[in-house]
Amino acid sequence: MTPSDKPLHGKVCMVTGAASGLGAVTAQALAQQGATLILVDRDAQKGTAMVNQIKQQTGNVAIDFMGTDLSSQQEIRQLVQRFARRYQRLDVLVNNAGALFGERRESVDGIEMTFALNYLGYFMLTNLLLDTLKASAPARIINTSSRSHARAQINFDDLESRTNYKGLSAYAHSKLAIVLFTYELARRLEGTGVTANALHPGIVATNFAMQGGGIMGLIVRLFRPAFVSPEQGAQTGIYLATSPEIEGVTGKYFVECKAVPSSPASYDTAVASRLWQVSETYTGLKRKDPTSREVR
Repeated sequence: MTPSDKPLHGKVCMVTGAASGLGAVTAQALAQQGATLILVDRDAQKGTAMVNQIKQQTGNVAIDFMGTDLSSQQEIRQLVQRFARRYQRLDVLVNNAGALFGERRESVDGIEMTFALNYLGYFMLTNLLLDTLKASAPARIINTSSRSHARAQINFDDLESRTNYKGLSAYAHSKLAIVLFTYELARRLEGTGVTANALHPGIVATNFAMQGGGIMGLIVRLFRPAFVSPEQGAQTGIYLATSPEIEGVTGKYFVECKAVPSSPASYDTAVASRLWQVSETYTGLKRKDPTSREVR
């Protein structure tokens, strides 16, 4: 019998961006409920320290850390391989890693960093883990987006913000891509027992935007006192990962633990389908037709 105070006992959960902020709070909550937990983050030192902290604070020793830079497609593939060697199931995937960059930079794969990390990382990791999620059904996928998605439109002519880069615009664009991806994923997973939902955590007082430097970091530091705490911001993600009320609920966008409408642009199924196809090409998950035009 599963202890009533440990409803996630026997469940395997993965949380990305888990070394600090929202991810760390979410991971601790899942561990508290008895989950076998995989923390994913690019910072190995902080990640290892967080594993030890969660073990000490929850008494749950089934905590693992897998250091991964989720802007690197090679490292994502290596993460999935390591996971498959250690685990046979995955019940909850929380895609939480992300950043806001004040200046344009590119990933190791030569892709604009905001798009690579905030969106393509979610797309690639989720798709590579889908077979395991399906085999573990009922399973849940939770994608961290932002209310800023409502300020964006998908520009297929400049997905990587090569012209007139603005950090906030690139961030909003990536967050719209996440919502479109979530809805398309939910449609494709219909009948599998795997659900996919997106959320806005609020404007949270974490360090994710500090690495952007310049004016972006200054703005974040200036308005930081008005932000909600990581503990407050993580509540919707924890709710989506654990609540029995959410069983079977899919293709929704949540704010403060309630399903609410997302932007009109996020419901465009033609855009979502095209974005999926382009993302497959970016990530190498679908062999590119040699006669087709380069999407980048």
